[in-house]
Amino acid sequence: MTDSTQQLLDKARAAAEAARQLADQAQHYSDELAQTAAAAASHGLGGGAIDPVVFRLAIFALAVFVGYYVVWSVTPALHTPLMSVTNAISSVIVVGALLSVGVDASSASDSGSDWARWLGFIALILACVNIFGGFLVTERMLAMYKKKG
Repeated sequence: MTDSTQQLLDKARAAAEAARQLADQAQHYSDELAQTAAAAASHGLGGGAIDPVVFRLAIFALAVFVGYYVVWSVTPALHTPLMSVTNAISSVIVVGALLSVGVDASSASDSGSDWARWLGFIALILACVNIFGGFLVTERMLAMYKKKG
């Protein structure tokens, strides 16, 4: 063997040894991660441990903040189209509220259907106020652009 071949062989052995050490370290880290994940799951910190009520409440809070910033950043020229979209959303709420109010009281023996009926009735009233108020505001804004006389 020549010297250059021997040097290449030594470098290849050194690289193989370094790769083996890195593989051992990676295996050690993956074992530690698996142990940590198992410990977290046994303490209830893993996936699925969040209460659905808290999750839905967080979504509602985020929707409130996003809606607030979206509505207050609208220019006056875009107010009428925004009211039209709001009326369309409220009409979907009316359909859901009507379905909720129409829950058959005899189909369920618990008080859940009573709650659904009352909350549906309240949603129906609020959505109707929103729809008709939106139409009144839109009509008033469109009247500002009509010629007087």
